[in-house]
Amino acid sequence: MAAARDLFDNHGFHQSSMAELATAAKVSVGQIYRLFKGKEDIISAIVQADADERCLHMDALRNRLDAGELTIEQTFEQLLLHIVDEKDEALSFDIMAESFRNRPVGDTIAAMCVRFRRYIRDFACAANPDLSGEALDGAEEVVLACLFGLGHRSLSRPCLSATDTARLSARMIVAALRAIR
Repeated sequence: MAAARDLFDNHGFHQSSMAELATAAKVSVGQIYRLFKGKEDIISAIVQADADERCLHMDALRNRLDAGELTIEQTFEQLLLHIVDEKDEALSFDIMAESFRNRPVGDTIAAMCVRFRRYIRDFACAANPDLSGEALDGAEEVVLACLFGLGHRSLSRPCLSATDTARLSARMIVAALRAIR
């Protein structure tokens, strides 16, 4: 998986052959096919592993928020910093593009978002306990869009550091959530 992540990030999903992947992973092509049906399954496994890791992070943030160790602003800041500091941005773009062309990859992305939405709703309600119904649904959509957008900000040639972006974005998101009536 690490070899696939590196190869796909540097050369692209479609431009990387299974033979190149086998060489990079120091295994045979046959061994790869014993573990995965094809590159789409590898992409799905990468997305699943990333989603698992992000959910562990969000769960830890929720626990710290619930324990009073973090404010809601600090919780969003830590969440955003984890996203803004994305190291595999090119791979992420490639996976997103593939999700539109390849239904199983798209389904994996959708399942990942379902998991993220639960945490986002919890965090939004921590910022504004009065959120419900359509307002909560809208908050969930906007925060999820912010996560995706901030995770792909390098193309905009950002002027702020990742830390400053996370801090300021968290303040804006929490202020917006609290303003919803």
